[in-house]
Amino acid sequence: MKKRQVSATRTVAAPPEKIFELLADPSKHPLIDGSGTVLAAQDGGPERLSLGARFGMDMKMGASYKILNTVVEFEENRLIAWRHFNGHRWRWQLEPRDDGSTDVTETFDWSTARIPLLIDLSFFPRKNKQAIDKTLDRMVKLFQA
Repeated sequence: MKKRQVSATRTVAAPPEKIFELLADPSKHPLIDGSGTVLAAQDGGPERLSLGARFGMDMKMGASYKILNTVVEFEENRLIAWRHFNGHRWRWQLEPRDDGSTDVTETFDWSTARIPLLIDLSFFPRKNKQAIDKTLDRMVKLFQA
């Protein structure tokens, strides 16, 4: 069976609690977005994400659009993932290290998409892998001393 996800990991010089606070606050997502598509959190959403929370984001990929996401995986300070109408997931996993830093893995997982074959045939896996690398690099810089 074809692997339907792309991911990358970086070591970030911060404890998982600090990184998780950033990820759980949709208004902060544009700070780390390496894709250039995440513009802002929409008004009226939660200030802090939790399992089942729904939050909207203003996006731009060529044209501007809005997307509604739902948090579908959540473990405080360790794991958070959300999906939108097509069902694919953006997942963040945080693994603490003995030196106080954290291994951060971001994954684009389209195995849960409504029609994963469409994503298989698209440019999204390659483009999203590049964006993940840029996002994680931005996160590393954000938490540098």
